[in-house]
Amino acid sequence: MPQIVNTHQSEAWNGYEGRHWADHHDRYDQVNGGFNAALLDAAALTAEDRVLDLGCGNGQVTRLAARRARAATGIDLSGPMLDRARALAAEEGVANVTFERGDAQVHPLPESTAAISRFGVMFFADPVAAFANVARALVPGGRLAFLCMTALEGTELGSVLAAMGEHLPARPARTAPAPPRSPTPTGPAPSSPRRASPASAAPAWRPRASGDGTSPTPRPSWANGARSSTTATSPDRRPRPAPARRSPRRCARSSGRAPSACAAPPGSSRPAGDRVPASGARAAGAGRRRPPAGRGRHYDAG
Repeated sequence: MPQIVNTHQSEAWNGYEGRHWADHHDRYDQVNGGFNAALLDAAALTAEDRVLDLGCGNGQVTRLAARRARAATGIDLSGPMLDRARALAAEEGVANVTFERGDAQVHPLPESTAAISRFGVMFFADPVAAFANVARALVPGGRLAFLCMTALEGTELGSVLAAMGEHLPARPARTAPAPPRSPTPTGPAPSSPRRASPASAAPAWRPRASGDGTSPTPRPSWANGARSSTTATSPDRRPRPAPARRSPRRCARSSGRAPSACAAPPGSSRPAGDRVPASGARAAGAGRRRPPAGRGRHYDAG
C-alpha cells in the first residue's frame, strides 16, 4: 500500500472526480492536448532519457514521452485514472511505459533524467517536499519541465471567462447570516412573574448613617419580610409565606414583657398588633378566631 500524505486530493481523485476523468478521458485530453508539444519540446527529450511524469492522470503525456525516450514512468494518486492509463497504453501498443500509484511528496521515485508534468504539480499539498523528492530522483544534470495554471488576469483564458460572464446568469445575492442565538438555560423555565399586590409589598427600607456618618444602621428584623399575612414574592419569583404576627398582648403573655414593649418600632408602617387597639382593650367579638383580610390563615386577636 503506497504512503499517501496528500489525503484531500487522494480522496477526490479516487472518488467521483477520478472516475469522471477516467470515463471521459478523450474529452479532457482534447482540452489539454494543445499544450503537449510545448511541454515535450521544453523538456528536450532524447532517445536515452528516462522520463518521470508527475500527476500523469490518464497517461496521454506519459505515452507521448515514452515514444521519444527510452522509458517513461507515470505517477498519480488516482487509481481509476491509472487503470485507464494502463488500458490505453496496451491498446496503443506502448510497451516502454509503466504507471505507479503514489504521492509525489513521499513516494520513492525512480531515478530519472527528466521530469515533466501537465497541470499536475499545482495539486501538491506541500510543494517544497514534493519538489525536493523529485530533485532526489533526478540524476545530476537532470531537467524539469511542467505546465501550471497561473493567475487569470491578463491571460487568454481570463479574457474568455470574462466574456462568458456577461452571458451567464448572475449569482444570487448573499444574505447575511443570522446572529447566533443566546444560549438557553438548561434548568427548568422560570415561572411567570407574579405582580405583588399593595398588601403584600414590603415597605422600602434604606440604611441611615449613624451619628458619626461613617457606618449605616443595621437592618431591623422587621424589614426582612412582608408586612401582611399575604404571600410575598422572593427574587427567584417563588412565593414565600409571610411570617406570622402576634398581637402585643399575646406577645406580652408569652414573653413576660409589657404590652408596650411588643409594639411596632417607631416610624414603622406595621400595625402595633393584629387589629387590636393599642390600649389593650378587647374589641367586639374578641376571642373568636377570624382570618385576616384576603387570606385563610387564622390568628387569635387576644
